[in-house]
Amino acid sequence: MWPFPVFASAALALMVERFAGYPKPLHDRFGHPVEWIGRLISALDRALNRPERPTAENRFRGLMALALVLLAAFVPAWLMSKLLSYIGIGWIVEALIATAFIAQSSMRDHVRAVHRALGSSLVEARRAVAKIVGRDTATLDESAIARAALESLAENTSDGVVAPAFWYALLGLPGLVVYKAINTADSMIGHKSERYASFGWAAARLDDVVNLPCSRLTGVLFAGAAGLFDATRARTVFTMMRKHAPAHLSPNAGWPEAALAAALEIRLGGPRSYAGRTVDLAWMGDGRAALGRRDIRAGLKLYGRATALLFALTLICAVIF
Repeated sequence: MWPFPVFASAALALMVERFAGYPKPLHDRFGHPVEWIGRLISALDRALNRPERPTAENRFRGLMALALVLLAAFVPAWLMSKLLSYIGIGWIVEALIATAFIAQSSMRDHVRAVHRALGSSLVEARRAVAKIVGRDTATLDESAIARAALESLAENTSDGVVAPAFWYALLGLPGLVVYKAINTADSMIGHKSERYASFGWAAARLDDVVNLPCSRLTGVLFAGAAGLFDATRARTVFTMMRKHAPAHLSPNAGWPEAALAAALEIRLGGPRSYAGRTVDLAWMGDGRAALGRRDIRAGLKLYGRATALLFALTLICAVIF
């Protein structure tokens, strides 16, 4: 048993972060915990990554780096949770700490920025969407910008909101912080470039595993949000999600993307360019391929409903358990 009613703490964290986010004065003065994790990963990358060495050796080096990152994440989180367990309102304090590891409001704000920029110029919109996607954005048209923003919204609903809440509710503050360390390591060293193909292998594989339940849950939340008052609509979105998601290259990203695409009756995925190299991804959904600002607005509305459903689900679990 964890020392706190974690479902209640998770529900409080979701509610506070939804409206307050991570305070800018706190960020300006101390930075962000995920940035601290990122600096450690960068230091270990410089110290241990040797792309020229045999694959097995560099995989082991990457595994050791990941183990050090997870240990550095777990120990202070466990100590903090243990310390707060001796305080009557410790679960409230822990919930406030947990908000730093949930990206509900920041994701919404970044996608809103793309929506606003599209109303001004493609140049501004490309600059805004480049902050949340890794693909080449210099030549994207309005449809491609909207698609990129919605794909990022779908995937980050899973990685940045649902998964942190899931692992916090399941394993307390240590589980939340360790999950965030895994996800940060994957985003920094888990991609299949020449430098990280072997060194980041362990981070990428572990991130796939910890996100398996969360990506499916995110898809279900999108289906539920789409059919909030229409069970037939929810079943349709769920069926479309199951049909398209397995075709995605990622074992996880396809589930929220396919669910969002089905809910909005659009298509996500398809060809895109990374560092000048074209990657032809499967299409998610059977709807319109030509997208625009109104689709981003609709996606944000669905996102709001889905995260509200997550909060409601967490609150119900707090009452039951």
